[in-house]
Amino acid sequence: MNKVIATLIAGLFAGAAFAQSPAPATAPAAAPKAEVQHDKAVAKAEAKHTAAVAKADAKEAKDVAKTDAKETKAAVKTTGKETKEAVKAEAKGAKEAVKTETKSTKEAVKTEAKTTKEAKAEAPKKDIVTAKAETKHEAKVEKKAAAKTEAAPAK
Repeated sequence: MNKVIATLIAGLFAGAAFAQSPAPATAPAAAPKAEVQHDKAVAKAEAKHTAAVAKADAKEAKDVAKTDAKETKAAVKTTGKETKEAVKAEAKGAKEAVKTETKSTKEAVKTEAKTTKEAKAEAPKKDIVTAKAETKHEAKVEKKAAAKTEAAPAK
């Protein structure tokens, strides 16, 4: 019995809720054809404008990138040129130093050869046996002097 009463009360509440809901709205009137065409034209014009703006932005970005690339390339070229010139200058300086050194060495060799030649011309001609004997004697004297220096006590 309790179930039957509960069902009846629930039915009353449900009926009351449906009774207070607003009436369904009627479908809106169809827009006139001219207005629809106007909306299409406006949308089309906006799309064209948006596409033109996007195209201009892309072109501007491309030009900026191109200019940056040219500037970078010029900077690299200039830096490379300066480095190349510095290396050339350094190489030239080194080359001149080598030339000067070579020239002074050649002059020293020539002077030494000339001095040796003059000394040979002035020195009396000795026979081979006498020269060998003198060389041996000088070697013995040097050995004795070295031995005395080593044997001398430190003071």
